[in-house]
Amino acid sequence: MEKRQIGGLSVSAIGLGCMSMSQAYGKPDRSESERVLNRALDCGYTFLDTASVYGQGHNETLIGEVLKDRRNEFVLASKCGLSAKPDGGRAVDGRPETIKSVCEQSLKRLQTDVIDLYYLHRKDPDVPIEDSMGALADLVAQGKIRHIGLSEISATTLEKAHRVHPVAAVQSEYSLWTRDPEHNGVLKACRELQVGFVPFSPLGRAFLCGTIQDMAQLEGDDMRQGMPRFQGEHFNANLKLIEPFKQIAKEQGCSMAQLALAWVLAQEDGTLVPIPGTKHVKYLEENAAAAEVVLPPDVIEACNELINEKTVSGHRYNDKQMASIDTEPDN
Repeated sequence: MEKRQIGGLSVSAIGLGCMSMSQAYGKPDRSESERVLNRALDCGYTFLDTASVYGQGHNETLIGEVLKDRRNEFVLASKCGLSAKPDGGRAVDGRPETIKSVCEQSLKRLQTDVIDLYYLHRKDPDVPIEDSMGALADLVAQGKIRHIGLSEISATTLEKAHRVHPVAAVQSEYSLWTRDPEHNGVLKACRELQVGFVPFSPLGRAFLCGTIQDMAQLEGDDMRQGMPRFQGEHFNANLKLIEPFKQIAKEQGCSMAQLALAWVLAQEDGTLVPIPGTKHVKYLEENAAAAEVVLPPDVIEACNELINEKTVSGHRYNDKQMASIDTEPDN
């Protein structure tokens, strides 16, 4: 797989989001997860993404146990600043002492001495970003992390953080059907500051794969059950986008998932590194092949016209989830 640069790190053009092997999208299978992780390295993925909150530590433990003998084969990204609450919600905590404590726990679970890219998962509204960045900078100085990242932050926050210590990458949801970074200034700020951009959920949480035709096929605790775009009339309206998207993919000789990924790979002059998640080897291999799909300009434009913020129905998160995202400039 071709390599791309994000904040001084050389990684595969497509990374692997590991969350679904521990939570959110139905019951994972340990044996299949082990196969996915090893197969990822075998077929060219060199960028793996996890977080302390995924499965409440389960995901980091899984990666540590399965890949401890292959640690030198991939760039490891993890995250701090977000934890699970007893009621099923999530707590944001960007205090310096918490960041350092969580990092120590992550290093043990991952069975490694250093994390290559360490993100602040969410900005804590009660903690100045400068304080959180100071703690992350201390971890860099101590050799426990190599590079600092931020997730789901505003352009203003990125600029403030970057003044404290260079930010290597920003991770935010970005795909054909989630265009927020194009309009909120984050992509522009990353470009100007030479910060890498890592889109998560580039397949629209599998919606753009065309495999979800009925929400009844998903398990009751699947996180998509609580997302507006997958509910009621929003879901029915969005389904109407699938058939014409399928036709475009057919004309390009690729799958819908590969078309969606190829679109992301073509954005920002080919500098983005999407991290589609999967817990199945067959989808891992299908996604990897998207790196070979080159879309003509007219096809990219056809995708843009079909699926965009005006044609997609519903918000990407519910109000409670949106509250944890740093979407507005600080006052």
